[in-house]
Amino acid sequence: MARSHTDNPNIAVLLPCYNEAATIGPVVRGFRATLPDAAIHVYDNNSTDGTALQAMLAGAHVVRERRQGKGHVVRRMFADIEADIYIIADGDGTYAPEDAEELVRTLLTERADMVVGTRRGVHADAGRQGHALGNRLFNLLYRTIFGPDFTDIFSGYRAFSRRFVKSFPAVSGGFEIETEMSVHASRLKLPVSELELDYGRRPEGSHSKLSTFRDGGRILWMFAMLMKETRPFAFFSTISASFMLASLGFMAPVLAEYFATGLVSRMPTWVLSMALMMISFMLFTAGVILDSVARARAEQLRIHYMNLETPSMVKAPLSQTAPASSRRPGKADAA
Repeated sequence: MARSHTDNPNIAVLLPCYNEAATIGPVVRGFRATLPDAAIHVYDNNSTDGTALQAMLAGAHVVRERRQGKGHVVRRMFADIEADIYIIADGDGTYAPEDAEELVRTLLTERADMVVGTRRGVHADAGRQGHALGNRLFNLLYRTIFGPDFTDIFSGYRAFSRRFVKSFPAVSGGFEIETEMSVHASRLKLPVSELELDYGRRPEGSHSKLSTFRDGGRILWMFAMLMKETRPFAFFSTISASFMLASLGFMAPVLAEYFATGLVSRMPTWVLSMALMMISFMLFTAGVILDSVARARAEQLRIHYMNLETPSMVKAPLSQTAPASSRRPGKADAA
């Protein structure tokens, strides 16, 4: 049965954590000060440094997720927690809890299903230079393949509607979960928004869990898989074109010889070129068929999304739900 909504929607703050004992306490307290009525959930992903204890002492609800990887944690969070609005952030202190108010206000006033807090200054202090370069390249690749909806697909600071969370079929297991979220929104053409926010430095004693090459490779693989699932015609047509070019390359000298002499002396090359051409045709046909299947799946997801309830607009300004002392100067009227 559909739940009734009050004037103020229920807000859940979700904090996936792995070995963030040095930062999780201040992060939880910051969100509690900014959104005093929100439920704060910390999902501990097999930490060994006392992260769970620090989160509990700060007043968060703590759950352990044994499957290692941020994607597994987010999938568990979205399945377990019931709310009208969800805010997800990292527990490393790089995202300011005070900005959560603006994320929620933007989600409500623009009637969006996802608001992404794009990271101001991420390229200047993204950890290692490889991370900053990879961030630029992957964002460019995303816009080329999936469209210009987002400028920072790796941001971990986001606000979601209930409809987004409960219609999101998360399958990834690691840091590529943010890419999957963005593709889901682009695929269903959901209303989304971006809000540029400051991106902080990790405090002393906190270390990034990202591996430049390992996680970069996993994200690149996820791009390919998501393109195959959501844009199969483009995916298979690209592969088909490469096989066709190879086929024509092998075929050209054989045909030139045939037209000049009337003979085919390199029969194996001709057979190979025809085999490559047949593979090209089969891949193109598979792309056409799977494109229809993908369209039907997207329609089903859209229907499921439309059947989910969304919170009504808040009658009172959101700033009234948080004490003025917890808000940053100059941001109270940003929305």
